[in-house]
Amino acid sequence: MYSLMDIALECNKKIKVNFNGGELSSDGGMLVIKEFVSKLKIDKLIKQTFTTTDTAKKRTHKDDENLFQMIYQIIASYFTDDNADELTNEPVFTTILDKETLASQPTLSRFHNRMDNETLKHFNDIAIELRRRAYSIKMPEMVLLDPDTTLLETYGEQEGKGYNFYYGANGYHPQMCYDGLTGDLLKAELRKGTDHCSKGIVEFLQPLLDEYQTCYPDIKLFLRADSGYAATGLFTQCETNGVSYVIKLKNYKRLMRAASEFVDELNDITKDNILDYAVVYGEFEYQGTTWEYPRRVICKVEKPQGQMFPMLSFFVTNMDLSPENMVLFYRNRGRMENFIKEGKNGFDFGAVSSQSEVVNANRFQIHVLTYNIFNLFRRLVLPESMSKNFIDTIRIKLIKIAAKIVRSGRYIYFKLCSSCPYKDMFYKTLENIWRLRPQLE
Repeated sequence: MYSLMDIALECNKKIKVNFNGGELSSDGGMLVIKEFVSKLKIDKLIKQTFTTTDTAKKRTHKDDENLFQMIYQIIASYFTDDNADELTNEPVFTTILDKETLASQPTLSRFHNRMDNETLKHFNDIAIELRRRAYSIKMPEMVLLDPDTTLLETYGEQEGKGYNFYYGANGYHPQMCYDGLTGDLLKAELRKGTDHCSKGIVEFLQPLLDEYQTCYPDIKLFLRADSGYAATGLFTQCETNGVSYVIKLKNYKRLMRAASEFVDELNDITKDNILDYAVVYGEFEYQGTTWEYPRRVICKVEKPQGQMFPMLSFFVTNMDLSPENMVLFYRNRGRMENFIKEGKNGFDFGAVSSQSEVVNANRFQIHVLTYNIFNLFRRLVLPESMSKNFIDTIRIKLIKIAAKIVRSGRYIYFKLCSSCPYKDMFYKTLENIWRLRPQLE
């Protein structure tokens, strides 16, 4: 009833509202995402690469279209399949997808349920080609491999879920490897909730290392990881693949004894004032019980201000930086938490509600792919003032722009909000997209 009449607000009877404003959208900024996707020809890449085991001879909504609908929905923060029913005739989405209506929730759910282990390979192929196109625009001098895990909580009877004692909750425990310099999620894999963080890390990383050695031999590879990855196999893998690494070690008793001289040095420094901050760095050769040979270990002995007892940290490395610079290099690993937080909160990595583990693995890959497309958009074409912003901020500034759609015989006009405070950023982003020269073949 309300849609057919004006409603006066009780707070001010002069204000009347209705929903007769015409063909409008709140997501006008999605047009620049479409332009970026088209420039890198990501739409054609997905059409050529991605398919499910669909036995239907004819479908109104094809696999690649469904995948792109999900990608665009996630970027605009419409995370669930149910949101598709709310966007059925949304003018921006139907235009950028070149469709009269969007796929419905049941259609998307069936699409997800058709995905299997073969489609997981397709996602991997798309990620490799997307990386090649990005590097053809700007080849990095170095890549910093930052492996880490997180918990994607589950609340039903999902296959493969498990209780993770570190997080104290049920869920999946995916393995991920970011580029710590750019935030690109180089590789991700959904795993059972009970898997230890370092389980299968060598097998997980090797295809990635092979790719860089074969396709990008001039890029220097570095790796840093926390003590959960302190496994001999990972040390050896890095050393045999030309990767410079620093990995934190647990405070084993043998390490504590080996660092006793540095503790004594700190005590000498603070003997007249035990409450001020003090730190001592050192190094020594150390061979763990499972190590084939001794390796360089960095030691940091630190006494925070106001504390009487020191804290010790140990790092194994094959690099020749000074101990102090090595610790600084590792300390920047804190950026990983921001990358993971954005993936979970900004791109809904935890959308793993299917009963099937393989379907959840594919759902996870859709969100990972969306994250990577948007991260490339952010770092390749956004104005410098916005390139460090999180997705939520960019949505507010650039994506959620009110637009009125006017159709003529030849054109579709998107009349964006005149009072948008970020219109200059919108135009600058388009200019940056047009200047891109990716190598597409």
